[in-house]
Amino acid sequence: MAAITEEQVETVRALVAAIPVGQVSTYGDLAGAAGLSSARIVGWIMRTDTADLPWHRVVPASGRPAPHLATRQLERLATEGVPIDDGRIRLRECRWEIP
Repeated sequence: MAAITEEQVETVRALVAAIPVGQVSTYGDLAGAAGLSSARIVGWIMRTDTADLPWHRVVPASGRPAPHLATRQLERLATEGVPIDDGRIRLRECRWEIP
């Protein structure tokens, strides 16, 4: 994986913190907005540094959360009013347009 700067980590953190209640963003959207070369870098940041952030609002482009997070993530999103069908987030209806 490419070297990641503290500035890039903070940019991703700020973007995640800004995702409004009831909306979601994808790893790829966040990577693009942060100027990162890969959505996997956002995934790495999310795994290591998001305890204080709304991590549940960051989802794969498929709209299906990772199996080990699915129950907890989908419950949190449903509570916020995010549209979900059969375990899949309806991204067209709730995808955050990053400013």
